[in-house]
Amino acid sequence: MQTLQRNPAVAHRITWQKLPSDFILPDEPVESTLQPLLAAALRESLELAGLILESMIIASNFGICANVDGKTVVKAPDWVYIPCANPSAEVRRSYTPHAEGGNAEIVMEFISATEGTEYSINPNYPYGKWYFYEQILKIPVYAIFHPPTGILEVYRLQDGKYQIQEPDPNHLPNQLFWLESIGLFLGVWEGQKAENQGYWLRWWDQSGNLLLWGHELIEQQRQLVEEQRQLTEEQRQLKEQAEQRANYLAEKLRSLGVEP
Repeated sequence: MQTLQRNPAVAHRITWQKLPSDFILPDEPVESTLQPLLAAALRESLELAGLILESMIIASNFGICANVDGKTVVKAPDWVYIPCANPSAEVRRSYTPHAEGGNAEIVMEFISATEGTEYSINPNYPYGKWYFYEQILKIPVYAIFHPPTGILEVYRLQDGKYQIQEPDPNHLPNQLFWLESIGLFLGVWEGQKAENQGYWLRWWDQSGNLLLWGHELIEQQRQLVEEQRQLTEEQRQLKEQAEQRANYLAEKLRSLGVEP
């Protein structure tokens, strides 16, 4: 197991208050057009598989908040999974764990060409993302994905520190990581989506079946319809051939003076 070298633990005073509606959230622009596509693709297959519940928050570039030593801190992971949030009639602009529901269980960051603070363990305000997820929010799973190379690193919180998780030994060729909080494997898939050829993060179920995107489900259905059409045509041809053989035998018998 590997851990990043870090400064000695710092004792913080952490409180959880929902942000006021007029709080100005930091403006963190998306660093590439691929990042929102990666996040949307992860959500799409979950939604089509019927795995998103009303109590969940699954979002991208969405602020997660805490008050640390009297200062409000907001980080916006590229993808976040919160399994149990309190109902809200308002459109959420951000989320404060413990004040608005349970903690986030999974956060992901997608590394862009200009590497940001994904690995930062800065223990001082405004804090590095790694430090904030690990020491402040204490999120159980932190995944870092490098789209250009297809490298996926999954870190699990153990004894208060992130330690790298090894792929599931039963799925080593595919390098799948089991995430029990969502009940699925996370892994890297190479191919094309939305006219973008490259590496994508995808979900597999417990049996190792890939959760499909919308266009894949449509293609799967099209193939099933085509297979059914071919089967129907084969059955029609077999029936026709059987009728032809029956008529031939009947004529043969009649030629011999036997009425079939």
